[in-house]
Amino acid sequence: MAVFELNDQIIFPHPDLAEPNGLLAVGGDLSPQRLVAAYRLGIFPWYSVGDPILWWFTSPRLVLFPDEFRISRRLQRYWRNRSCTMTIDGAFAEVVRCCADTRSPGREDTWITPEMMTAYIDLHHRGYAHSVECWENDQLVGGLYGVCLGHVFFGESMFSHQTNSSKFALIWLVDYLKTHNFKLIDCQMSTAHLTAMGAREIAGSDFQLLLHQHISTLLPQAIRPYETKRINRNL
Repeated sequence: MAVFELNDQIIFPHPDLAEPNGLLAVGGDLSPQRLVAAYRLGIFPWYSVGDPILWWFTSPRLVLFPDEFRISRRLQRYWRNRSCTMTIDGAFAEVVRCCADTRSPGREDTWITPEMMTAYIDLHHRGYAHSVECWENDQLVGGLYGVCLGHVFFGESMFSHQTNSSKFALIWLVDYLKTHNFKLIDCQMSTAHLTAMGAREIAGSDFQLLLHQHISTLLPQAIRPYETKRINRNL
């Protein structure tokens, strides 16, 4: 199949037309309107510095249903014995910067380009993008961020400066999403640690159906920050 080239119109080809590796389109921009339109369809940008903007729809798709989330006994013990402070939307820009500084094995660059950082910080100011932070002694030691539409959270990236701190952020996120009737977390691509915590792959067609069911509006999803809270509890 051909890779589609986007123009100034905020229109995407159907996700079913993506290449086997998930690549769907190239070009366009990272305007809030285009990003929201992309996420509504399950499409996300992913590219490196110096490359054109690349748009992807991967199938199968790794997703996490909040009710299927699980953590190991070892992590439960670590969670109970670690004293941290968790916040939501307490330091969004700093979380994105920390994620950008995290390098994948064998890579010297980051897919979170300066242009990408600016775009998601703009989405945050508009109420679409949100973060979870893990603090220890007033230092940011872990976190994650993503995009909310309807009752779906699209996870983008996470980082950890202390053992398991990004997992703590995920635990806190799932707890919040379950409390507020969210139905789905999009994890985009498969990773061993997310699979171990209950995420599973589904067909791209099933993912599209879930998005249609659980995104009824493109208005910003209001997320009220949890009260700052120290972790020391049983799960």
